[in-house]
Amino acid sequence: MSAHTAVRNQILSQSDVGRRLRRMAIEVAENNTGEPELVVAGVNGNGMVVARQLIAELRQLLAISISVVELHLDKLQPLEVSVTPHMDFSGKNILIVDDVANSGRTLLYAVKPFLQYQPKKIQTLVLVERSHKVFPVTSDFVGLSLSTTLQEHISVETAGAEITGAWLH
Repeated sequence: MSAHTAVRNQILSQSDVGRRLRRMAIEVAENNTGEPELVVAGVNGNGMVVARQLIAELRQLLAISISVVELHLDKLQPLEVSVTPHMDFSGKNILIVDDVANSGRTLLYAVKPFLQYQPKKIQTLVLVERSHKVFPVTSDFVGLSLSTTLQEHISVETAGAEITGAWLH
């Protein structure tokens, strides 16, 4: 093994991801029972892949309107955040979805475009959450929570619309 080859440990297989998404979908459904509508806002990239798979599970559990929007932001420079398609989020339940919560910064900035409205509720969901938080954000729904060192990195890998696994390296 060369010095440039990182050691990777799989923390979630594709089937693990499916089971965890089903469990989180049940939790989301329980927390939104009786609501007329849910807006699922996926963070661009892998967050949208997680959001779409979650929505497929939610549609089997909830007989309500589920809208999907995409949050566009640069995770390294998240000051500019936009949502497509644009809509009025006042009075709506919003679920912000991403693949990994590292420091909490992305989820914190992901709330920004909704603050010009008065949503009924904003919830967050991540497939994998690290225990090191720099920003005061915790996820409402978590597939896997890990204690990691600051030097370790978590990546979620996708193939098209499918999540193939999550890795610690």
